[in-house]
Amino acid sequence: MTETDVNRGSRLAQQVRLVQWYPGHIARAERALREQLKAVDAVVEVRDIRIPLATTHPDIPDWIGNKLRVLVLNRADMVTDAERSRWVSWFKKRGEKHVVLTDAKTGKGVKRVMEVASSVAKEVNEKRVAKGLLPRPVRTAVIGYPNVGKSALINRLTNSKTCASAPRPGVTRDLRWVRVGGDLDLLDSPGVLPGRLADQTAANRLAMANDIGEASYLASSVAARLIEEMKRHERWSSRRGGLKEIVEKRYKFGPDDDIDEMTGEDVVCYLAAKAQDDDLERAGTRILNDFRKTALGSFALELPPRGKRGDSVASYNKTDYRRQVHFISDEDVRYHDPYRGDIGTVRASRPSKEE
Repeated sequence: MTETDVNRGSRLAQQVRLVQWYPGHIARAERALREQLKAVDAVVEVRDIRIPLATTHPDIPDWIGNKLRVLVLNRADMVTDAERSRWVSWFKKRGEKHVVLTDAKTGKGVKRVMEVASSVAKEVNEKRVAKGLLPRPVRTAVIGYPNVGKSALINRLTNSKTCASAPRPGVTRDLRWVRVGGDLDLLDSPGVLPGRLADQTAANRLAMANDIGEASYLASSVAARLIEEMKRHERWSSRRGGLKEIVEKRYKFGPDDDIDEMTGEDVVCYLAAKAQDDDLERAGTRILNDFRKTALGSFALELPPRGKRGDSVASYNKTDYRRQVHFISDEDVRYHDPYRGDIGTVRASRPSKEE
Protein backbone atom coordinates (compact mmCIF):
# COMPACT_ATOMS: atom_id res chain seq x y z
CA MET A 1 0.00 0.00 0.00
CA THR A 2 1.39 3.37 -0.96
CA GLU A 3 1.92 6.40 1.26
CA THR A 4 -1.04 8.05 -0.48
CA ASP A 5 -3.25 5.13 0.55
CA VAL A 6 -2.02 5.46 4.14
CA ASN A 7 -2.93 9.15 4.12
CA ARG A 8 -6.40 8.31 2.83
CA GLY A 9 -6.79 5.78 5.65
CA SER A 10 -5.78 8.38 8.19
CA ARG A 11 -8.38 10.81 6.86
CA LEU A 12 -11.00 8.08 6.97
CA ALA A 13 -10.17 7.24 10.58
CA GLN A 14 -10.48 10.91 11.52
CA GLN A 15 -13.93 11.08 9.92
CA VAL A 16 -15.54 8.41 12.14
CA ARG A 17 -18.38 9.77 14.25
CA LEU A 18 -21.36 8.47 16.18
CA VAL A 19 -24.36 7.41 14.13
CA GLN A 20 -27.41 9.35 15.36
CA TRP A 21 -30.68 10.11 13.58
CA TYR A 22 -33.89 11.39 15.14
CA PRO A 23 -35.72 13.84 12.85
CA GLY A 24 -38.52 15.94 14.31
CA HIS A 25 -41.34 14.12 12.51
CA ILE A 26 -40.42 10.88 14.29
CA ALA A 27 -40.77 12.49 17.73
CA ARG A 28 -44.21 13.87 16.79
CA ALA A 29 -45.32 10.62 15.19
CA GLU A 30 -44.20 8.58 18.19
CA ARG A 31 -46.39 10.60 20.53
CA ALA A 32 -49.38 10.21 18.19
CA LEU A 33 -48.68 6.50 17.70
CA ARG A 34 -48.57 5.80 21.41
CA GLU A 35 -52.00 7.37 21.75
CA GLN A 36 -53.41 5.37 18.83
CA LEU A 37 -51.96 2.13 20.19
CA LYS A 38 -54.23 2.43 23.22
CA ALA A 39 -57.24 1.89 20.93
CA VAL A 40 -55.95 -0.83 18.58
CA ASP A 41 -56.76 -4.52 18.93
CA ALA A 42 -53.57 -5.95 17.46
CA VAL A 43 -50.12 -4.95 16.22
CA VAL A 44 -48.08 -6.01 13.20
CA GLU A 45 -44.43 -5.29 13.98
CA VAL A 46 -42.18 -5.26 10.89
CA ARG A 47 -38.44 -5.86 11.18
CA ASP A 48 -35.58 -6.18 8.72
CA ILE A 49 -34.54 -9.85 8.73
CA ARG A 50 -30.95 -8.91 7.95
CA ILE A 51 -30.84 -7.14 11.32
CA PRO A 52 -33.92 -8.23 13.31
CA LEU A 53 -32.27 -7.37 16.64
CA ALA A 54 -31.00 -3.96 15.58
CA THR A 55 -34.53 -3.15 14.31
CA THR A 56 -36.05 -4.04 17.67
CA HIS A 57 -37.44 -0.95 19.41
CA PRO A 58 -36.89 -1.42 23.17
CA ASP A 59 -40.13 0.38 24.11
CA ILE A 60 -42.58 -1.51 21.89
CA PRO A 61 -43.39 -4.20 24.49
CA ASP A 62 -44.42 -1.48 26.94
CA TRP A 63 -46.46 0.34 24.28
CA ILE A 64 -48.52 -2.67 23.20
CA GLY A 65 -48.82 -4.54 26.48
CA ASN A 66 -50.80 -7.77 26.07
CA LYS A 67 -52.29 -6.92 22.66
CA LEU A 68 -52.13 -9.59 19.98
CA ARG A 69 -49.01 -9.23 17.86
CA VAL A 70 -47.78 -10.50 14.49
CA LEU A 71 -44.02 -10.34 13.94
CA VAL A 72 -43.13 -9.81 10.27
CA LEU A 73 -39.53 -10.40 9.19
CA ASN A 74 -39.31 -8.52 5.90
CA ARG A 75 -36.72 -8.69 3.09
CA ALA A 76 -36.56 -12.46 3.49
CA ASP A 77 -35.23 -12.75 -0.07
CA MET A 78 -32.01 -11.01 1.01
CA VAL A 79 -30.81 -13.79 3.32
CA THR A 80 -30.28 -17.54 2.91
CA ASP A 81 -32.81 -20.32 3.56
CA ALA A 82 -30.85 -21.43 6.62
CA GLU A 83 -30.78 -17.91 8.07
CA ARG A 84 -34.52 -17.51 7.58
CA SER A 85 -35.29 -20.81 9.28
CA ARG A 86 -33.02 -19.99 12.22
CA TRP A 87 -34.73 -16.70 12.91
CA VAL A 88 -38.21 -18.23 12.75
CA SER A 89 -37.15 -20.99 15.14
CA TRP A 90 -35.42 -18.57 17.49
CA PHE A 91 -38.40 -16.22 17.79
CA LYS A 92 -40.85 -19.12 18.16
CA LYS A 93 -38.79 -20.53 21.02
CA ARG A 94 -39.01 -17.14 22.71
CA GLY A 95 -42.77 -17.07 22.73
CA GLU A 96 -43.63 -15.32 19.45
CA LYS A 97 -46.92 -16.91 18.38
CA HIS A 98 -47.14 -15.42 14.89
CA VAL A 99 -43.90 -15.09 12.88
CA VAL A 100 -44.17 -14.43 9.15
CA LEU A 101 -41.42 -14.03 6.56
CA THR A 102 -42.10 -11.64 3.69
CA ASP A 103 -40.65 -9.82 0.74
CA ALA A 104 -43.04 -6.88 0.59
CA LYS A 105 -41.38 -5.60 -2.57
CA THR A 106 -42.43 -8.65 -4.63
CA GLY A 107 -45.34 -9.77 -2.48
CA LYS A 108 -43.93 -13.09 -1.26
CA GLY A 109 -45.33 -14.05 2.12
CA VAL A 110 -47.88 -11.21 2.14
CA LYS A 111 -50.77 -13.66 1.70
CA ARG A 112 -49.65 -15.36 4.89
CA VAL A 113 -49.70 -12.01 6.72
CA MET A 114 -53.30 -11.53 5.61
CA GLU A 115 -54.22 -15.02 6.78
CA VAL A 116 -52.69 -14.42 10.21
CA ALA A 117 -54.25 -10.96 10.46
CA SER A 118 -57.66 -12.45 9.61
CA SER A 119 -57.26 -15.12 12.26
CA VAL A 120 -56.33 -12.42 14.77
CA ALA A 121 -59.41 -10.44 13.75
CA LYS A 122 -61.56 -13.53 14.27
CA GLU A 123 -60.05 -14.09 17.70
CA VAL A 124 -60.65 -10.47 18.71
CA ASN A 125 -64.31 -10.55 17.63
CA GLU A 126 -64.92 -13.89 19.31
CA LYS A 127 -63.83 -12.26 22.57
CA ARG A 128 -66.13 -9.31 21.89
CA VAL A 129 -69.10 -11.59 21.25
CA ALA A 130 -68.34 -13.52 24.44
CA LYS A 131 -68.60 -10.20 26.30
CA GLY A 132 -71.91 -9.42 24.65
CA LEU A 133 -70.46 -6.88 22.19
CA LEU A 134 -71.09 -6.70 18.45
CA PRO A 135 -68.32 -7.63 15.99
CA ARG A 136 -66.57 -4.73 14.25
CA PRO A 137 -63.58 -4.13 11.96
CA VAL A 138 -60.45 -5.00 13.88
CA ARG A 139 -57.98 -2.15 14.30
CA THR A 140 -54.38 -3.20 13.67
CA ALA A 141 -51.31 -0.95 13.82
CA VAL A 142 -48.35 -1.63 11.53
CA ILE A 143 -45.23 -0.42 13.33
CA GLY A 144 -41.45 -0.69 13.14
CA TYR A 145 -38.22 1.14 12.35
CA PRO A 146 -37.92 3.47 9.33
CA ASN A 147 -37.64 1.85 5.90
CA VAL A 148 -38.27 -1.75 7.04
CA GLY A 149 -41.18 -2.07 4.58
CA LYS A 150 -44.31 -1.13 6.54
CA SER A 151 -45.97 0.95 3.81
CA ALA A 152 -44.95 -1.51 1.07
CA LEU A 153 -46.56 -4.28 3.10
CA ILE A 154 -49.83 -2.35 3.47
CA ASN A 155 -49.85 -1.58 -0.26
CA ARG A 156 -49.50 -5.30 -0.96
CA LEU A 157 -52.28 -6.15 1.49
CA THR A 158 -54.62 -3.60 -0.08
CA ASN A 159 -53.43 -4.31 -3.65
CA SER A 160 -53.00 -0.58 -4.18
CA LYS A 161 -50.59 2.31 -3.72
CA THR A 162 -52.52 3.74 -0.82
CA CYS A 163 -49.41 4.49 1.22
CA ALA A 164 -46.34 6.36 0.00
CA SER A 165 -43.44 3.96 -0.27
CA ALA A 166 -39.82 4.41 -1.36
CA PRO A 167 -36.49 2.65 -0.63
CA ARG A 168 -35.32 5.28 1.85
CA PRO A 169 -36.18 6.09 5.47
CA GLY A 170 -38.50 8.95 6.43
CA VAL A 171 -41.03 8.76 3.55
CA THR A 172 -44.06 8.14 5.80
CA ARG A 173 -44.49 11.10 8.13
CA ASP A 174 -48.10 10.86 9.32
CA LEU A 175 -50.37 8.19 10.73
CA ARG A 176 -53.02 6.93 8.32
CA TRP A 177 -55.84 4.37 8.59
CA VAL A 178 -56.47 2.04 5.64
CA ARG A 179 -59.44 -0.36 5.29
CA VAL A 180 -58.64 -3.92 4.14
CA GLY A 181 -61.79 -5.76 3.16
CA GLY A 182 -64.69 -5.31 5.53
CA ASP A 183 -63.24 -6.54 8.78
CA LEU A 184 -59.72 -5.11 9.09
CA ASP A 185 -58.40 -1.55 9.51
CA LEU A 186 -54.63 -1.02 9.25
CA LEU A 187 -52.77 1.93 10.72
CA ASP A 188 -49.73 2.93 8.65
CA SER A 189 -47.23 4.77 10.83
CA PRO A 190 -43.88 6.53 10.36
CA GLY A 191 -40.84 4.58 11.44
CA VAL A 192 -40.02 4.96 15.12
CA LEU A 193 -36.66 4.53 16.77
CA PRO A 194 -35.08 5.46 20.10
CA GLY A 195 -34.21 9.11 20.64
CA ARG A 196 -30.57 8.14 21.07
CA LEU A 197 -28.84 5.17 19.43
CA ALA A 198 -26.63 4.18 22.35
CA ASP A 199 -25.58 0.87 20.79
CA GLN A 200 -23.31 1.93 17.96
CA THR A 201 -22.94 -1.61 16.62
CA ALA A 202 -26.69 -1.70 16.05
CA ALA A 203 -26.70 1.90 14.76
CA ASN A 204 -24.07 1.10 12.15
CA ARG A 205 -26.03 -1.95 11.02
CA LEU A 206 -29.10 0.26 10.61
CA ALA A 207 -27.00 2.51 8.37
CA MET A 208 -25.66 -0.46 6.40
CA ALA A 209 -29.21 -1.68 5.75
CA ASN A 210 -30.45 1.83 4.83
CA ASP A 211 -32.87 1.87 7.77
CA ILE A 212 -31.86 5.35 8.98
CA GLY A 213 -31.25 8.62 7.12
CA GLU A 214 -28.05 9.16 5.16
CA ALA A 215 -27.45 12.48 6.94
CA SER A 216 -26.70 10.57 10.15
CA TYR A 217 -23.51 8.83 9.03
CA LEU A 218 -20.48 8.88 6.75
CA ALA A 219 -20.76 6.28 4.01
CA SER A 220 -17.00 5.64 4.06
CA SER A 221 -16.99 4.84 7.78
CA VAL A 222 -20.07 2.59 7.69
CA ALA A 223 -18.81 0.78 4.57
CA ALA A 224 -15.50 0.07 6.31
CA ARG A 225 -17.39 -1.48 9.23
CA LEU A 226 -19.51 -3.51 6.82
CA ILE A 227 -16.40 -5.04 5.26
CA GLU A 228 -15.08 -5.89 8.73
CA GLU A 229 -18.35 -7.63 9.63
CA MET A 230 -18.34 -9.55 6.36
CA LYS A 231 -14.80 -10.76 7.04
CA ARG A 232 -15.99 -12.19 10.38
CA HIS A 233 -18.93 -13.97 8.75
CA GLU A 234 -18.78 -17.77 8.61
CA ARG A 235 -19.27 -17.71 4.83
CA TRP A 236 -16.37 -15.34 4.18
CA SER A 237 -13.93 -18.05 3.06
CA SER A 238 -16.37 -20.68 1.80
CA ARG A 239 -15.21 -22.15 -1.51
CA ARG A 240 -18.71 -22.10 -2.98
CA GLY A 241 -20.47 -18.77 -2.77
CA GLY A 242 -17.95 -17.34 -0.33
CA LEU A 243 -18.35 -13.65 0.46
CA LYS A 244 -14.63 -13.06 0.01
CA GLU A 245 -14.74 -14.38 -3.55
CA ILE A 246 -17.80 -12.24 -4.33
CA VAL A 247 -16.14 -9.06 -3.04
CA GLU A 248 -12.87 -9.72 -4.86
CA LYS A 249 -14.70 -10.39 -8.14
CA ARG A 250 -17.05 -7.43 -7.72
CA TYR A 251 -14.24 -4.95 -7.15
CA LYS A 252 -11.69 -6.62 -9.45
CA PHE A 253 -9.00 -7.34 -6.89
CA GLY A 254 -5.71 -8.32 -8.50
CA PRO A 255 -3.68 -11.46 -7.71
CA ASP A 256 -1.35 -9.42 -5.50
CA ASP A 257 -4.18 -7.75 -3.58
CA ASP A 258 -4.74 -9.73 -0.37
CA ILE A 259 -8.06 -8.56 1.08
CA ASP A 260 -7.50 -10.68 4.21
CA GLU A 261 -4.55 -8.43 5.04
CA MET A 262 -6.64 -5.27 4.56
CA THR A 263 -8.82 -3.50 7.08
CA GLY A 264 -12.25 -2.24 6.12
CA GLU A 265 -10.76 1.22 5.78
CA ASP A 266 -8.08 -0.17 3.47
CA VAL A 267 -10.76 -1.62 1.18
CA VAL A 268 -12.60 1.71 0.96
CA CYS A 269 -9.33 3.49 0.17
CA TYR A 270 -8.45 0.79 -2.38
CA LEU A 271 -11.70 1.39 -4.27
CA ALA A 272 -11.24 5.17 -4.12
CA ALA A 273 -7.73 4.79 -5.56
CA LYS A 274 -8.91 2.50 -8.35
CA ALA A 275 -11.58 5.03 -9.29
CA GLN A 276 -8.80 7.65 -9.50
CA ASP A 277 -10.98 10.30 -7.89
CA ASP A 278 -9.77 10.03 -4.28
CA ASP A 279 -13.42 10.21 -3.17
CA LEU A 280 -13.81 8.07 -0.05
CA GLU A 281 -17.51 8.84 0.31
CA ARG A 282 -18.26 7.75 -3.23
CA ALA A 283 -16.35 4.51 -2.66
CA GLY A 284 -18.21 3.93 0.61
CA THR A 285 -21.56 4.61 -1.03
CA ARG A 286 -20.75 2.13 -3.77
CA ILE A 287 -20.07 -0.62 -1.21
CA LEU A 288 -23.24 0.13 0.75
CA ASN A 289 -25.40 0.21 -2.37
CA ASP A 290 -23.94 -3.11 -3.49
CA PHE A 291 -24.80 -4.67 -0.13
CA ARG A 292 -28.33 -3.27 -0.21
CA LYS A 293 -29.05 -4.80 -3.61
CA THR A 294 -27.36 -8.13 -2.66
CA ALA A 295 -24.53 -7.63 -5.16
CA LEU A 296 -22.20 -8.70 -2.32
CA GLY A 297 -24.24 -11.83 -1.67
CA SER A 298 -27.38 -12.70 0.31
CA PHE A 299 -26.62 -12.89 4.01
CA ALA A 300 -27.78 -11.63 7.39
CA LEU A 301 -25.66 -9.25 9.42
CA GLU A 302 -27.17 -10.77 12.56
CA LEU A 303 -27.97 -14.36 13.39
CA PRO A 304 -29.62 -15.71 16.56
CA PRO A 305 -27.46 -15.34 19.67
CA ARG A 306 -26.26 -18.55 21.21
CA GLY A 307 -27.97 -19.24 24.50
CA LYS A 308 -26.11 -20.92 27.33
CA ARG A 309 -27.20 -24.38 28.35
CA GLY A 310 -30.07 -24.13 30.80
CA ASP A 311 -31.01 -20.57 29.81
CA SER A 312 -34.75 -19.88 29.81
CA VAL A 313 -36.73 -17.33 27.86
CA ALA A 314 -37.35 -15.40 31.05
CA SER A 315 -33.65 -15.20 31.90
CA TYR A 316 -32.56 -14.13 28.42
CA ASN A 317 -30.64 -10.86 28.53
CA LYS A 318 -31.98 -8.61 25.79
CA THR A 319 -29.26 -5.99 26.16
CA ASP A 320 -26.24 -7.88 24.86
CA TYR A 321 -27.35 -9.45 21.59
CA ARG A 322 -25.79 -6.95 19.20
CA ARG A 323 -22.18 -7.11 20.25
CA GLN A 324 -20.95 -9.37 17.47
CA VAL A 325 -21.94 -11.20 14.33
CA HIS A 326 -23.74 -14.27 15.65
CA PHE A 327 -23.21 -17.53 13.79
CA ILE A 328 -25.54 -20.51 13.55
CA SER A 329 -24.88 -23.19 16.14
CA ASP A 330 -24.08 -26.76 15.12
CA GLU A 331 -27.43 -28.48 15.51
CA ASP A 332 -30.44 -29.65 13.55
CA VAL A 333 -33.68 -27.71 13.86
CA ARG A 334 -37.08 -28.82 12.63
CA TYR A 335 -38.88 -25.75 11.38
CA HIS A 336 -41.79 -24.39 9.39
CA ASP A 337 -40.75 -21.68 6.95
CA PRO A 338 -43.81 -19.60 5.97
CA TYR A 339 -41.73 -17.87 3.29
CA ARG A 340 -41.15 -21.14 1.43
CA GLY A 341 -44.35 -22.81 2.58
CA ASP A 342 -42.69 -26.09 3.51
CA ILE A 343 -41.34 -28.05 6.44
CA GLY A 344 -37.81 -29.32 6.56
CA THR A 345 -34.69 -29.97 8.54
CA VAL A 346 -31.66 -27.75 8.08
CA ARG A 347 -28.19 -28.84 9.03
CA ALA A 348 -26.53 -25.77 10.52
CA SER A 349 -22.94 -26.90 10.77
CA ARG A 350 -20.12 -24.65 9.65
CA PRO A 351 -19.02 -25.01 6.03
CA SER A 352 -16.43 -27.69 5.47
CA LYS A 353 -13.13 -26.95 3.81
CA GLU A 354 -14.41 -28.56 0.62
CA GLU A 355 -17.14 -25.90 0.40
